[in-house]
Amino acid sequence: MFNLSPMYKRSCGRITFVSDDLFLVKVRIKLSYKNRNYVGSMFGGSLFSATDPIYMIQLMHILGNEYVVWDKASEIRFKKPAYENAYVVFEFTKEEIDTIVNQVSLNQEFNYTKNLMITDKSGAVFTDLNKTLYISTKANYKMKKNLRNQLA
Repeated sequence: MFNLSPMYKRSCGRITFVSDDLFLVKVRIKLSYKNRNYVGSMFGGSLFSATDPIYMIQLMHILGNEYVVWDKASEIRFKKPAYENAYVVFEFTKEEIDTIVNQVSLNQEFNYTKNLMITDKSGAVFTDLNKTLYISTKANYKMKKNLRNQLA
């Protein structure tokens, strides 16, 4: 159903595979007249927006309702122009999830940075991204939010 979201459709990204446990998601970003820039390559904003929500949504579902997950920061580095379809693999390992859960249990919140490559079909890199996610216990997040509201 995510592919039907108007917000995501505008990025020209399309989810092509989701594992049952959501640890693996694959996306194709099709080069088309909708996202072709002045010089004929894929618009950088399209590359970026097709990757934006995936890690956050994956973690929300993997970790469950006791956690709050937000995108906190992104850093994008363009390596070469994308004159063809682009592909992205979003993957979490069991070890990464264990690290996140352990860090949140120790500190009530944690910033986790994942690296992500947008490639062509053969694996040549168009774009390299770092995505930082904020993860907190729901109780800690609500407490911080209430404190912010009291100070406002």
